[in-house]
Amino acid sequence: MGVSQAHIKATSKYNAKAYDQFTTRVKKGQAEIITAYAASKGLSLNGYINKLIADDMGEALTVPEKKQG
Repeated sequence: MGVSQAHIKATSKYNAKAYDQFTTRVKKGQAEIITAYAASKGLSLNGYINKLIADDMGEALTVPEKKQG
């Protein structure tokens, strides 16, 4: 059983609303090495990158709450 077009559309809409995205470029062959290393740590590539950023930035990464009114 596949994923419906409605599910894909809803997921895409949610992701656009909930997440920022950016592209990272690495030398040819490095993406595979980095992905394998992340997996060896029990993380996806995205999870590994987010962990590195959070570990480095700490509290500076927190997003201020939106102002009321």
